[in-house]
Amino acid sequence: MERKTGTISRGIRCPIIREGDDLAKIVCDSVIDAAKCDGFELRDRDVIAVTESIVARSQGNYASIDAIAQDVREKLGGKTVGVIFPILSRNRFAICLKGIAMGAEKIVLMLSYPSDEVGNHLITLDQLDEAGVNPYSDVLTLEKYRELFGENKHEFTGVDYVDYYASIIRESGAECEIIFSNQAKSILDYTDCVLTCDIHTRARTKRLLKAAGAKTVCGLDDILNHSVNGSGFNEAFGLLGSNKSTENSVKLFPRNCEPFVKKTQELINQACGKHVEVMVYGDGAFKDPQGKIWELADPCVSPAYTEGLKGTPNELKLKYLADNDFKDLSGDELKSAISKKITEKEGSLVGNMASQGTTPRQFTDLIGSLCDLTSGSGDKGTPVVLVQGYFDNYTN
Repeated sequence: MERKTGTISRGIRCPIIREGDDLAKIVCDSVIDAAKCDGFELRDRDVIAVTESIVARSQGNYASIDAIAQDVREKLGGKTVGVIFPILSRNRFAICLKGIAMGAEKIVLMLSYPSDEVGNHLITLDQLDEAGVNPYSDVLTLEKYRELFGENKHEFTGVDYVDYYASIIRESGAECEIIFSNQAKSILDYTDCVLTCDIHTRARTKRLLKAAGAKTVCGLDDILNHSVNGSGFNEAFGLLGSNKSTENSVKLFPRNCEPFVKKTQELINQACGKHVEVMVYGDGAFKDPQGKIWELADPCVSPAYTEGLKGTPNELKLKYLADNDFKDLSGDELKSAISKKITEKEGSLVGNMASQGTTPRQFTDLIGSLCDLTSGSGDKGTPVVLVQGYFDNYTN
């Protein structure tokens, strides 16, 4: 019988992962047990995706705020530090800010506006228009910001992040000054030692600051990019991708994940003879139209994946073929013509009108986004996602 389903995404329940656990074996056993329990079979080119959180947990990749403070102090001098372009997040940045402030005498916090890099809004564009403020050029003091916009609590969290971040800095023992600007060099009117906290634009920000004469410039990726007194670290991303673990520690983005994905792939092949692809995933890359938040607060969607997940889709648009090439056909004749067209496609379809509207993104970004939506970030208890049929097409 002809298969009637295409892509299927399943959340796979696993035990709670602890440091030192053999994660590859746990993932393999969990997927195979789920298949037996729910009556499905693994197939070649299925994708097993594992959330970065449990990979980091199994690695024990944690660090204390004391380690953050020491690294900040050593790299930025411990005096007045400009902390610029942080995202507005209790989970992602607040705990990092605590450690950063402990490593300085004074923090000049420069917030981008009307929103942070990933779309968390301090104020609306309408408020800017009404106040006659140009976010591309105007630098606002805290007093001017309050005069124009008052108190602004986040729509979903109910937090006034300006007050919240100021209180964290002061409670950590540092003096605090807050300004608002979207120009990196604005901070140099206050200090020449700068920690830039943006994620995806960090390389440009560092370049602009150095060109403008900053004495010392670091990014979050430069903090805890090595171990401090035995702490966890991430040589590629530092504090980027970290999450709050406790009130005094963070879980860092996992490091050196390639051996894990390859071992998981091998264990599945040994257990059931199927060649699956395996990836580690973090935040998906999508935007919430209500809250305006771009989900991707991690430095990348997938820090490691097996060879078969490299590349981008190379697909034909079925509705284009149906409405153009085969507009006079219907029923089985139409199905046969489209199937033949798909079977005969060769090479890259870039520039081919029949591929317009297909998504020109990396497989890992697309599949990682699907997995992030499937697993969620709360209490579903499914940190592993099995995606089946993703590489199928109309002819399979």
